[in-house]
Amino acid sequence: MSSSRLPQPLPDRGAGATGVGAAARLAVSRFINHAILKAGGAQHSGEHDAPLAQVLLHPATPAEANQRNVLIDAVGVGLVGGVATFLSVFLVRLGASNFMVGLLTSMPALTGMILAMPIGEFLGRQRQIVPWFSKARLFVLSCYALTGLVPFFFMQDRQPAAIIGIWALATIPQTIVSVSFTVVMGGVAGERGRFSLMSRRWSILGITNSLTVLIVGQALNLFTFPLNYQVVFIGSAAGGLISYIFSSSIKLPPADAPAAREPLRETLRQYSRNLRANRLFVNFLLSQFLFRWGMALPAPLFPIYWVRTLHASDGAISAINGINTAVTMVAYFLWARATKRRGVRWVLLATSLGVSFYPLLTALTNRWELLVVWAGLAGVFSAGVDLVFFDIVLSTCPGENPAVYVAMYQTTVYIATFLAPLVGTAVAGAFGIGQSLILGTVLRLAGFALMALLRVGAPAHGQAQPEAVPSTVTV
Repeated sequence: MSSSRLPQPLPDRGAGATGVGAAARLAVSRFINHAILKAGGAQHSGEHDAPLAQVLLHPATPAEANQRNVLIDAVGVGLVGGVATFLSVFLVRLGASNFMVGLLTSMPALTGMILAMPIGEFLGRQRQIVPWFSKARLFVLSCYALTGLVPFFFMQDRQPAAIIGIWALATIPQTIVSVSFTVVMGGVAGERGRFSLMSRRWSILGITNSLTVLIVGQALNLFTFPLNYQVVFIGSAAGGLISYIFSSSIKLPPADAPAAREPLRETLRQYSRNLRANRLFVNFLLSQFLFRWGMALPAPLFPIYWVRTLHASDGAISAINGINTAVTMVAYFLWARATKRRGVRWVLLATSLGVSFYPLLTALTNRWELLVVWAGLAGVFSAGVDLVFFDIVLSTCPGENPAVYVAMYQTTVYIATFLAPLVGTAVAGAFGIGQSLILGTVLRLAGFALMALLRVGAPAHGQAQPEAVPSTVTV
C-alpha cells in the first residue's frame, strides 16, 4: 500500500471497496454464489494454472479470456493508481486545508456506509452486473482527468473546493464499484481460482502502479506548477480507457431473477446467532478495527508532512511512494513463505508490530532521504498485514454465506476509514502534525496488543493451521 494512502480492505487497491449494509450483503452473496455455480470452466483450478503468457496472448477458453480481461484491466487501473498517488499532494500545493485533505480520504467511506444498501439492492435486481461495474469504474477513473481540467476553469482560491466537489460526486460510482467488484471477480475466478487470479491481478496492478509513480515523479519536473499536474492527471485518461475496454469485455452468465427477501429482523437475528458461535471471527473483527484506526488516522497527514514540514520535492515524494509500492509487491511473496514456516499468527504479530512504528519514525525525521527508507520498511510490514488479514477474515468467517461476513469486515474497515482521518487532521490542527502521527503509532500498538491478547490468527482447538495464500493491490 502506498504510504500516503489508506490501507484498502478486500478486494482491490484503488477500487475503494466499501462496506455494505444488510440488504446489500445479501445481494452480493446471492450474486457470488450464483456466479460460482454458473461460471463453467472458471471453477476448475487447472484453468487458473495456465501460464501467464498463454492467458494474456492466447487464451484457449472463455474462462481464460475473462482472466485476460481482468489482468489487463489491472494495467489500466494501475496506470491511473500511480497518478492517484499525487492527488492529495496536488491539493496541498493548491492550498487546500487539512480538513479538505481529510475529506478526500473520508468521503468514499461515508458515501459507502449510506448508499451501499440501496445500491446493493439495485444491483441485486440486475441480470448483468458487468456493465454497471465497468461504467462505474470508468467514471471514477475519469475523475482524475476532470481534476486536471479544474485550473482551466476556476480561480486558484476556488480550485481545491472544485476538486473536492468532483470527488464527492465520484463516491457514488465508487460505491457501485465496491459492491460489484467482488461479484465480478468471484464470477471470473470461481471458487477454486480466486487466489490464483487475484494474486496475478494485484501483482500486475502493483508493478504498474509503482512504475507509473516513478515516471510521473520525473514528468512533474518537465513543466511548471500547476500545468505539470494537469498534464499528468489528464493523461491518466488513457489508463481509464484501457480499464473500460477490457473490464467491459468480461462475460458472465446472466443472474437469475432475485429470490424473495427475508424480513430484515430475521436476517439480523441469523447474523447474530452466527457471530455468537464464531468467537474467532468476532475477536478478529474487534482487534483489527482498533488497528485500522491506527492505520487510517495518519493517512492524510503523510503528504501534508512531506510538503509543509519537509518541503519535499515532487521527485522526493515520487521516490517515497515508488519504493513503498515496489517493496510491498515483493514482500507479499516473502510473507507468504513465512506463513508456511512460522504460521499465520507469527506473521500477523510480527508485521502489525513492525508497521506500527512508521508514523512515529516519520514524525521524528527531517530528511526526505530517510523517509524513503522508512517507506520501504513500511511496505515490507504492510504487505504482511494485508496478506494475513485477507487470510484470517476468510478462514474465520462463518461457513454459511461467507461473503456476508466479509462485507461486515469491510464495513468495520470503512467506519475507521471515515472517522479516523478526520480525527487525525483535527488533532494535527489542535496539537501539531507530529503529535497526530505519534497518536497513529499508539493506536496501532494498541491494536497489536489486542490481537495478541485475543489470540487472533491462532487456529481453533482441534483445527489445523490454515495455509495462507498470497493476496497480492485495489483496485
